[in-house]
This record gives sequence, structure tokens and C-alpha cells, in this order.
Amino acid sequence: MEKIESILDVRSILEILPHRYPFLLVDRIVEFEPDRRIVALKNVSINEPFFVGHFPGAPVMPGVLIVEAMAQVGGLLLLQAVPNRERKLLYFLGIDRARFRKPVVPGDQLRIEVTVLKLKARVSKMRGEAYVDGALVAEAEVLSSIVDREV
Repeated sequence: MEKIESILDVRSILEILPHRYPFLLVDRIVEFEPDRRIVALKNVSINEPFFVGHFPGAPVMPGVLIVEAMAQVGGLLLLQAVPNRERKLLYFLGIDRARFRKPVVPGDQLRIEVTVLKLKARVSKMRGEAYVDGALVAEAEVLSSIVDREV
């Protein structure tokens, strides 16, 4: 299998996103086109805390967390170039057209592709698609807004 070089590794991701364990759902950025598109990887491990209860004996990654991973990847795309990004947060405003096509289980690697559909000053609409082994497993459109973080 060919090794994929990182554009951003997890240390760089932690400098941009405020999320931390156990809620950081992005391991690596492998493609990046400013204001247009980003591709990330998430390695799904049996050690994820949500597998304890979802579902015992038959672990499945919750669909809402796949959408959250899409939003985090989109946040990396949008926050990358924002001045004073440590003083900003990206909030969900809405989720549309979410579809879950196949369960994501421990051992899978999610390839999350996010494309900007609309981008205004502080509000964006992005389309996220998640793949495992080249097969589409989930998709959604996410509306979000960059807001000032209360200090």
C-alpha cells in the first residue's frame, strides 16, 4: 500500500482546531485547496470511547460523529487562513441531506472529502462525503458560521 504524505499532521491540526480527545475526529490532512476543497483521514480504532456503548458486541461508529468529522474537516479548511483563529470557533447552523450508506467499524479508515458550496464572510455551506476503501459510506451538507470565541 502506498504511503500518503501529510499536508497537515495531527500536531498541526491541534494548532487550528479547538477539539481535543476524545472529540477530535481528524488524524491527517492529505489534500488542501484553499477556500475550495480538503481531504482528511480518520483512523477508526476499537479504542474509540463511543464503541463501549455503540454497540456492545457489534461496534458501529455513530453517524452523527461521521458528520461531526466532516464538520471538523470543513473547519480546518475555513480556519486555516483566518487571522486570530485561536479567538474563533466554527458553529453548526444546520445539516441537510445527510445519508448513511454503510456502517463504519473498527479498523476502517475514513477518507473525508469536503467541498465548499457557498462561502460568505462568516457563513459557509459545505458538502462532505466519507469513504471507506473507495466506497461512499456517508454524505451530508453542513451549514456553519465562524464566531468570536468568548474568552
